[in-house]
Amino acid sequence: MKGIEVKNISRSFKDTRALHQINLTFEEGKIYGLLGRNGAGKSTLLNIISNRKYPDEGYVTVDGVPSVENDDALRKIFLINEKNLYPESMKVKDAFKISKDFYPSFDEAYALKLSEMFELNIKKKIKSLSTGYQSIFRNILALSVNVPYVFFDEPVLGLDAYHRDLFYKILIEKYSEEPFTAVISTHLIEEVANVIEEVIIIKKGEILKNESRDNLLANSYTVSGTISQVDSYLSSLPKYTEVLGADVIGGLKSAYILGKSDKHLPEGLEKSPMDLQKLFIHLTSI
Repeated sequence: MKGIEVKNISRSFKDTRALHQINLTFEEGKIYGLLGRNGAGKSTLLNIISNRKYPDEGYVTVDGVPSVENDDALRKIFLINEKNLYPESMKVKDAFKISKDFYPSFDEAYALKLSEMFELNIKKKIKSLSTGYQSIFRNILALSVNVPYVFFDEPVLGLDAYHRDLFYKILIEKYSEEPFTAVISTHLIEEVANVIEEVIIIKKGEILKNESRDNLLANSYTVSGTISQVDSYLSSLPKYTEVLGADVIGGLKSAYILGKSDKHLPEGLEKSPMDLQKLFIHLTSI
């Protein structure tokens, strides 16, 4: 079976439960958003998938093969996060050269092309790069490695607006030309909302939502009007709907609802789509 399967993964650190019974499948050729607040367990999950940490229970398979201590399986995965796995005294250009030793499909020419686009000085030592250019360096590695599964843990950390936009554009171009599985773990949800296809929301080590972005947004909406009108509407909703929260300004109220809107709105009320960031905020705050 193609894809990465995460089966019943749990992990604790002393008295802190980081992950609890996580079951996920990352399919071939999709862009996932792994979304969660700080401390939700995103980085722990990615480190377990890439074999940098071990679970207390459960296991991970890559294309149907267990990944633990399996070099062939792990060569199909590339994870970038805030940690630099190259010697800090090494120059960027030399890091590109040795990457091919570990990942034979690494495209050094493409990495050099991206370096020009991002204005990354390849003659600099890795330790001398700013926070933003450390992120750019790691992103270029991830975009050039050409493996089936690439995990980006906070890929735009320290990047300015121009470089963030450039990263997303190049990622989409790369994906369009040579589809691969990309998983973006980030807290900048508004920026990735139009990039990701699948949404995984994690809260306190457990999965809240795991479905397509379009389906998730199609089953959520906002209703606005006077307080009395909105309250009356909410009281008439069927049990399968869930009111995630509400905002009140003066005599007006906006309610955020999870579930399909199959009721005709009374006159005076207004329905609007809920964006992914607003939905995430309310799902993770309850």
